[in-house]
Amino acid sequence: MYKKRLYVFHGDRPIPAIIRNYEEKDMDALFRIQQESFPPPFPSELWWNKEQLMNHITLFPEGALCVEVDGEVVGSMTGLIVNFHQNDVDHTWEEITDNGYIRNHNRNGNTLYVVDIGVRPSYRKLGLGKWLMQSMYEVVVHQKLERLLGGSRMPAYYQYANEMTAEQYVDAVMKGVLKDPVITFLLRCGRTPVKVVANYLEDAQSCNYALLMEWRNPFL
Repeated sequence: MYKKRLYVFHGDRPIPAIIRNYEEKDMDALFRIQQESFPPPFPSELWWNKEQLMNHITLFPEGALCVEVDGEVVGSMTGLIVNFHQNDVDHTWEEITDNGYIRNHNRNGNTLYVVDIGVRPSYRKLGLGKWLMQSMYEVVVHQKLERLLGGSRMPAYYQYANEMTAEQYVDAVMKGVLKDPVITFLLRCGRTPVKVVANYLEDAQSCNYALLMEWRNPFL
């Protein structure tokens, strides 16, 4: 199981934090993270429910991570293992994550797929999302998997959807002409683009698109 102690910074002040596997006792905090991280117009029915969280904890606890600051759980990240091949790029979030229930988790797979990552807005300046992502990279290495993979939301795309295609939007972000809060964050975490996927998730801000992004295990 995973447990890492570290310091995050509020300005120049170091604050103790812990990244660990989340447990059943953390459910109320996990619900709150979902509600604050994905407010409307993101559909509330896509927030975690108790059955989904119990599956994360029991089917692949190694891929169920949370971060504590001053003893309070304020961020989480969830993954599952799938057997991924290049001809599988055009998938939906629902298909590849079993709608978040991860009953399709495959311990013999080659890829850790990101189901979800969220940090409560009031804690985002502490860099917790990047630390969660780094911790999940460590899970990839520990599990001897080929990659971490996941669909990135494109929440600023709706502002440009009448002017450019989703691919053109991503190209503009990659050239630094535009900034997307999620794609740019994941690039800063070391993720690299694979392909734009249409109808990935019901997401009005992203116009239902996502950018598939990966991190390759450097030891394989």
